[in-house]
Amino acid sequence: MIKVFLVEDEVVMRNGIKNNIPWEKEGLMFAGEASDGELAYPMIKKAQPDILITDIRMPFMDGLELSELVKKEFPKIKIIILSGYNEFDYAKQAIHIGVTDYLLKPITASKLLEAVKKVADVIEKEREEEGMLERYRLEMAENTVLERQRLFKDLVTSRINFKEAFERGEELGLELSASFYQLMLFKLVPSGPSSIWSDMVVSCQEAIEEHMEGRSHILVFDRGDEGWAFILTGESEQEVGRRMKECAVRLGELVHTYRDIQYFGSIGSCVNRLGDLQQSYQQASQAFACRFFSEMNQVVDYNQMEQMFSATGEPIDIHSVDGSKVNRKTLENFLKQGTAEEARGFVEEYFQNVGEKNYQSFMFRQYIIMDCYLCVRTFLEELGMDMLKLPEGVADMDMVLKESHSITALKESLIRLFEGTMLLRDSQTASKYSQVLEEARAFIRENYAKEEISLNTVAARVNISPSYFSSIFSQEMGVTFVEYLTGVRMERAKELLMCSNMKTTEIGYEVGYKDSHYFGYLFKKTVGCTPKEYRAGSRERL
Repeated sequence: MIKVFLVEDEVVMRNGIKNNIPWEKEGLMFAGEASDGELAYPMIKKAQPDILITDIRMPFMDGLELSELVKKEFPKIKIIILSGYNEFDYAKQAIHIGVTDYLLKPITASKLLEAVKKVADVIEKEREEEGMLERYRLEMAENTVLERQRLFKDLVTSRINFKEAFERGEELGLELSASFYQLMLFKLVPSGPSSIWSDMVVSCQEAIEEHMEGRSHILVFDRGDEGWAFILTGESEQEVGRRMKECAVRLGELVHTYRDIQYFGSIGSCVNRLGDLQQSYQQASQAFACRFFSEMNQVVDYNQMEQMFSATGEPIDIHSVDGSKVNRKTLENFLKQGTAEEARGFVEEYFQNVGEKNYQSFMFRQYIIMDCYLCVRTFLEELGMDMLKLPEGVADMDMVLKESHSITALKESLIRLFEGTMLLRDSQTASKYSQVLEEARAFIRENYAKEEISLNTVAARVNISPSYFSSIFSQEMGVTFVEYLTGVRMERAKELLMCSNMKTTEIGYEVGYKDSHYFGYLFKKTVGCTPKEYRAGSRERL
């Protein structure tokens, strides 16, 4: 209901306006009254009306002074000035302040009500447009996630300078200017089958994002299936370090409230330049590879990794190799879940667990190479591929065995082997996801008319996490999920506008919009004209 506040020093006039207009019957609420601007201002601050009706000439504080104060504090309040003086200077000042209407006394209750209702209609229309714009922003939030992903990738590969990074960050609501930065990678790991994403996982993701977003010292980047990257900022290295520890603890507490969900995180070093984030990211990525060797539900600091591994003791023979970390299962898990960028970190950690004295043995190095190659061959065969598709110089195990006389050469060979395998796996996955996307598109075509269809419901249909589904959908389709869904709906709406006599309201409902005003708003934003204009123009062309 629209609230109206009245300021009038003439008691008879004030009572006449207050008592002779049926406010509630007209859908209005009389929110208060005062005899002058000085008394009115604190009352207006408390009541926060939508419409202020005020006389110009009043003692202590006149209507123009009051209007100027109110507009400064509450710019959305509409002001109607009442004046017995038909002077241009008053009208000119009122226009400058932003007064909505300027009425001359004497005025009847019916004339004033007519003016108030016109202003109320403007307020309702503005509210409706603001509501629709906010809904549109929320629906298009997927674009922001994707833009953040691109910005993060550019930041950690040093593809952009500070000025460009700052400007792009500002557009996305991210404050990138700071004295120190530190990066954390963080990922949720459901205990059940990795292909099934339950409502509980989605709920946990939302809880984490809700906790992390809105904190000026934490920059959140959704990495799709790889979890998140959090960049913490501060004025000193100590401040950033303290915030990072608090963040890691809080994330662990959040995840522990959900059943059957584990987590793993890694932290790079603290840097004092935005351009050095690449270093922090590379360190965090290397530490992130520890998840294949370490227990879950922890956040590993890159700077503490060597201490962590030395605490296990240096193995001196094959019997002292940590079999829980250096085995076929560890290799298989990495081939299935790791990334090409993590290959170097994985190989380093693998050798840490083998033990320096063991890998100094040429025979033991040959054993490692053969085991890795057999595991890769088995993995590729399961994907319907063979070793010959690996890059030249990597597929030939005999050549690698001959050339791996040094530890450095051996590590580089295995890194290339794993990187090549990941690329083959991902090419196969891309083919797999083309089928997933076709299933998603078919589901959208069948269900676009249901208002409840969303990114989450479609992702659940194809058994992929919502964030990862969003990434692969936009990458393959060239548009976001919401843009695609809106496009499907609008194409159907255009068909119905051209080929039926259905009302616009009915067409909006038919294509998935119960709110006809929002349908009209989206149609104009997408097509460039209103549904009515589109129908008229289409039929004229026929």
